[in-house]
Amino acid sequence: MDKFISFAVCTYNRCERLPSLINSMLSQKCSLLYEVLVINNNSSDNTLAVLDKLSKQYVGRIRVVTESKQGIAYARNRAISEALESDYMVFIDDDEIPQAGLLASAIKVLESEKADCVGGRIVVNFAGHERPLWLTDDLLGFLAEVDYGDLEFQIVDNTTPVWTANVAYNMQMFKKFPDLRFDIRFNREGNGIGGGEDAIMFRDMMKYNLQIHYCPDMVTHHFVEDWRLKRRYFLKLHLIAGIRYGQHQMNTDKDSKSGFPLFLFRLASKQFGKTVVALLKREPNYIRQAMNFTHSVGTIYGQYLSRRKGN
Repeated sequence: MDKFISFAVCTYNRCERLPSLINSMLSQKCSLLYEVLVINNNSSDNTLAVLDKLSKQYVGRIRVVTESKQGIAYARNRAISEALESDYMVFIDDDEIPQAGLLASAIKVLESEKADCVGGRIVVNFAGHERPLWLTDDLLGFLAEVDYGDLEFQIVDNTTPVWTANVAYNMQMFKKFPDLRFDIRFNREGNGIGGGEDAIMFRDMMKYNLQIHYCPDMVTHHFVEDWRLKRRYFLKLHLIAGIRYGQHQMNTDKDSKSGFPLFLFRLASKQFGKTVVALLKREPNYIRQAMNFTHSVGTIYGQYLSRRKGN
């Protein structure tokens, strides 16, 4: 039988973006048959009406599923379960536009390299918003930008992760490893800040020794909303990341006689001092340093939550 692709997107309250997004998804040229799989995560706007209109325009090419559990981790796991009978699944986000050749490039690497996963380039598009002067290139990765150069390569360590904003999977890996799913402890609900479930997925794929590639010819443009172009967004993002790290990932013995890991307070104090110095000296990396501080504060609170639950 011919191989089949589920080109998937999870969406929440972005009905105004769906026509251009789905038109671009369905305009991809690919040698394999594919569907557009839309996971509606309880949108309260006009999403279902827009999708109904698009489904009538593209009869038989769009499949819409509503996931009632709120949050991106639940929605992405629902996409996996809905696409298990497909040979491949390609993920993008609902605030993106796939560029020409994305689908064909993804399938080429998956098949020619016998890869389990391939991730592509993500270009931040400011969508007409003025880029703040403090938003230096080293911070673009926190807006999901990915650019590891112009050559395809196999990923062998965690220094070049790939994200669900532009990734393709061989669905056999989810059948082989039924526990390989997005971690709901790192769920992000609605328009909230945070997440990290795709970073955990990447870590788990590395743990299972799956073959992961980077393909520069897979390109999406990620359109950044203006509320993300605020310093407080970056600080809060790292505060939440710190909380989740301290709560779910940090390797400390909760039952040890040493009690709460006091070194976390020393670390936070050190990061605070570095942040003050960076601000006073007007160093260009002061935002990055402040993010380190909020992450350390979040880690302390996350450890507190973890230990309180353990008691």
